[in-house]
Amino acid sequence: MSASKSIIPPSSTALERASDLLHNGELVAFPTETVYGLGADATHDKAVAKIFEAKGRPSFNPLIIHVPDMETAKQYVIFEERAEILGRVFWPGALTMVLPRRKDCPISKLASAGLETLAIRVPANPLARQLLQVCRLPLAAPSANPSGQISPTQASHVATGLGHRVSMILDGGTCTIGVESTVVGFDEENVVLLRSGGITKEQLEAHFPNVQEANEESEISSPGMLLSHYAPSCPVRLNATDKHENEAFLGFGREYDKISTINLSISGDLSEATANLFSAFHLLDEQGAKQIAVAPIPNIGLGVAINDRLKRAAAPRP
Repeated sequence: MSASKSIIPPSSTALERASDLLHNGELVAFPTETVYGLGADATHDKAVAKIFEAKGRPSFNPLIIHVPDMETAKQYVIFEERAEILGRVFWPGALTMVLPRRKDCPISKLASAGLETLAIRVPANPLARQLLQVCRLPLAAPSANPSGQISPTQASHVATGLGHRVSMILDGGTCTIGVESTVVGFDEENVVLLRSGGITKEQLEAHFPNVQEANEESEISSPGMLLSHYAPSCPVRLNATDKHENEAFLGFGREYDKISTINLSISGDLSEATANLFSAFHLLDEQGAKQIAVAPIPNIGLGVAINDRLKRAAAPRP
């Protein structure tokens, strides 16, 4: 199927087809008021891994989760009073909030880069809202373009950039805002601006006068802010070819399967390893691992992103 044939005008049939694709773990691009998003079922590890693979994303930055309303958002994250106020004022709209994940949150750990927070928003675009209501899934959806390239504001931009990597592109016309959403987090005292976007700092300050801009010392984790972006509670040993005493072993491929506590992919599939990486770390943490050894991961394709995250996990701790 050519890229142009994957562009589908909106209709009830198109929405049902898009929903079916998403439930089957496929990628569907859809318009928001900011830019077109590359959507996947946020609860499906392998579907989320496809996003990173399709974009050629160099590292596993947290992805923004799109939901139809605040009530749905509260199923996944914990709101405090300031978040409630901003949600009432700016949702639906171009504001993303970084909030604590609920303990029973079903969103893939890969979608939040292994962090205990989740970036979430309610889009205002009518077609995006219809899709969310029809599919009844939380959708992870970064901008639908190859990593590092210009964000798409028309369906044709998505087709040009991603081609056959996306199963369907819902054509909602030109995005009305055309830049990504504003991202905010919260510390003990302030609303913290993590990324500028469709909602201005001045608009935020109309409700919270002392909006702070994030810096490298910020305690709020957001894409690209921290070296040790997610790390288990114990030391991590990289490129290990053997298992030491009292050490958990994170394997990759059949060569290391016999000594693996968990194997990211017995078949050596980098996409499968990507999908399993953060859940494996969390499981080993929960099991009380004292140290984790990780088998060598090929530094190609998604392996580049896996190795980037592993280096951050093994980085010296403060």
